[in-house]
Amino acid sequence: MTTTTDSVNAIVRPDSYLTLHYRILLVTGPAAGSVFADTFDGNPATLQMGSGQWAPGIENALLGRAEGERFSVDLVAADAYGDRNADLIQWVSRKTVDQNAEPGTEFEAGDVVEFVAPNGGRYSGVLKQLNEDAALFDFNHPLAGANLHVEMALLGVL
Repeated sequence: MTTTTDSVNAIVRPDSYLTLHYRILLVTGPAAGSVFADTFDGNPATLQMGSGQWAPGIENALLGRAEGERFSVDLVAADAYGDRNADLIQWVSRKTVDQNAEPGTEFEAGDVVEFVAPNGGRYSGVLKQLNEDAALFDFNHPLAGANLHVEMALLGVL
């Protein structure tokens, strides 16, 4: 891990708002060696600590860091987005799929479909298989089961 800091800069707290650049590289899994996300060549991201936008392990790596700091962390799957959970691979009725899509939508394996929960919340799944009666979805987080290398540059801390 590499670190550079300026001691007069704001420090990340559990309730901080951050502006940062980040790069998430997949260390393990079917796409090992690929970049999942990278903001360094574009606009920076914003993050509200503690809001669930990022995995707790990534947020923990940010705590106590100073504005202006650039660093990297390596996280095993359990500390990042968790291990893959076979219980989150589920069949959903075709009727439910159709109720959560625009009329006439054509689905293909690999599509991400968003569903509305009974409480009004939203959740997404990746379509694995589709037939006339049902569809098989993987509701695991896309990064579940992957060890990650995360590079971050803290541009602003409020």
